[in-house]
Amino acid sequence: MLCLSGLSVALALALVPGPAEALKEGECEVCVTFLGRFYQSLKDNDVKFNSADIEKAIIKSCKDVKGKENRFCYYIGATSDAATKMINEVSKPLSYHVPVEKICEKLKKKDSQICELKYDKQLDLTTVDLKKLKVKDLKKILEEWGESCKGCAEKSDFIRKITELMPKYAPAAAKARTEL
Repeated sequence: MLCLSGLSVALALALVPGPAEALKEGECEVCVTFLGRFYQSLKDNDVKFNSADIEKAIIKSCKDVKGKENRFCYYIGATSDAATKMINEVSKPLSYHVPVEKICEKLKKKDSQICELKYDKQLDLTTVDLKKLKVKDLKKILEEWGESCKGCAEKSDFIRKITELMPKYAPAAAKARTEL
């Protein structure tokens, strides 16, 4: 009898849901940052907090983003080429002013890829030695600036192009490099 009641207690404890998986520090970085900025823009622009208006605003914001934020928009279905449509998982909770961290927790349960997105580390162009960077990183710098290097075949060509464009896109870094 005692054994049977112990077994029933163990079974009952196994069926009771545990605490929800809270986000760890730095987890869902792109989701939390993007939605936090988006929520603030909704408040600043006096958008009505209903699902339909928020959905339209998300789709509009996602048209202008690049990189990891574009990938996030793709995952929630806010881009034209997205295969899934989970945008209501964002718009509905935002209409009730649910904290973005909680929204990202729920999105993580639906699609774990969302929380795997992390921003690329920004290079400090004032101190970095361009010669020690990989060509891939040099291309990424140009891509972030919205530039390309037509006819660049060697690493030195990319470095030359970056140093040419640095006064336009990173004037502080260009000034610091000339002072060295």
